[in-house]
Amino acid sequence: MFIDGQWTEAEAGAVVEVINPATEQVIAQVPQAGIADVGRAIAAARRAFDDGPWPRTPVPERARVLRAMAEIMEQRFDELVELNMAEAGSARPLAAGMQIRPAIDHLRDMAERVLPAYQFDRPMLPVQLGGVLSQGIVRRAPFGVAALVTAYNFPFFINVMKLAAALGAGCTTVLKPAPTTPMEAFVVAEIAQEAGLPAGVLNVVTGDVPAAQALTASPDIDIISFTGSDAVGRSVYAQAAPSLTKVLLELGGKSAQIICDDADLAKAVPSVVAGITAHAGQGCSLLTRTLVHRSREDELIALVIAELEKVRVGDPADPATTMGPLISAEQRAKVERLIATGKAEGATLAYGGGRPAGLDRGYFMEPTLFTGVDNGMTIAQEEFFGPVGVVIPFDDDEDAIRIANDSRYGLGGGVRARDPRRAVEIAQRLRTGLVKVNGGAGGISPHSAMGGYKDSGLGREWGTAGLEEFLETQTIEMRLGEG
Repeated sequence: MFIDGQWTEAEAGAVVEVINPATEQVIAQVPQAGIADVGRAIAAARRAFDDGPWPRTPVPERARVLRAMAEIMEQRFDELVELNMAEAGSARPLAAGMQIRPAIDHLRDMAERVLPAYQFDRPMLPVQLGGVLSQGIVRRAPFGVAALVTAYNFPFFINVMKLAAALGAGCTTVLKPAPTTPMEAFVVAEIAQEAGLPAGVLNVVTGDVPAAQALTASPDIDIISFTGSDAVGRSVYAQAAPSLTKVLLELGGKSAQIICDDADLAKAVPSVVAGITAHAGQGCSLLTRTLVHRSREDELIALVIAELEKVRVGDPADPATTMGPLISAEQRAKVERLIATGKAEGATLAYGGGRPAGLDRGYFMEPTLFTGVDNGMTIAQEEFFGPVGVVIPFDDDEDAIRIANDSRYGLGGGVRARDPRRAVEIAQRLRTGLVKVNGGAGGISPHSAMGGYKDSGLGREWGTAGLEEFLETQTIEMRLGEG
């Protein structure tokens, strides 16, 4: 682990194995943090915030360190891609284009756009109240010690994105990656140390539930940023409550894409397929519910199945692979149970549904498509976090909006229509945090504000919105002419 600028083993000597999900081979052993280890990391971050230089470091200098981290990541780009493929099971195009590249872009954006432009100190205009002339400053100050608890699906991106905001704000941090994907967090710590981040500002601890609970329940933590399931998010929220710790939650999703009667299906199909196959469906904001106008349903299904036939499932180390494995045997079993539930509830299994032939090792699943789905079915309401999509027909725009909003989640969404005005009007009525109209941005834009409605979470991430979550507001009032 990385605590107070030093590499250290767990006090109890415990270790956990890191498994390549494509081969089921052990690729590393890492320390398994206990409660005492987490306590050491929190104490280091607390000292670094209360007594260290980072919270009081001028913003241009903080930006310089973040920029240096981005430069080192750029130099180690190929290595990071290989590590993500081995640890998280990403196919090479996804590892490079959605895991590593956006992380560097977000970090660089924080250093070069957000921090230089952000007004940390806002002067109050002179005002006379009760015969007294006064003015002052409303300042945005670092929130304190931040616990960053991240997920296995996009480990490098999530680690870096959270750190960009927290470090940019001047917070000190304890980063706890998912037990299945800890290695990329260690590389981030190496990079931060090389870039000149002071000791104690970034601490990395491994571990599972006990370590996470020790972190999120600590009264010495000022703010928690968690990415994961809504069930665990509720536990984090409850653990933080006694200390009134601020909590940011980026949780699950069951995002709907509305394909209107006038949509260009040739352009819509790739996004439907991506909602199923991108990282084997292990993405919280993937568009996994396809809502299509009833008049275009059969046409769309035929086109989607034709594209699913082209997907090549296999080891990410194989250049021909376009979809890798699920993260674990447990996750695959969960997906298989939900597939069985879909069939039992009367949905039509139009494609896939099983394990690919010839792949006896690794946690692989076929890309899977259900049709004949009613939005009240379990497979339309529960998050698979696997390569499964559902197609649901609708009659008109009002019906589509109703179905899309009929979910306890509200993280992502999409609208496809030839008339952009119509598409935007539909998007504005969706109860969800990020809506992509006709495909949206060309990538994971740091200009967006990522986060969810309803059970999909609290707060926002990325860019300026993400920075502001890690800032506290302080007002300093002063009487003019006295001192």
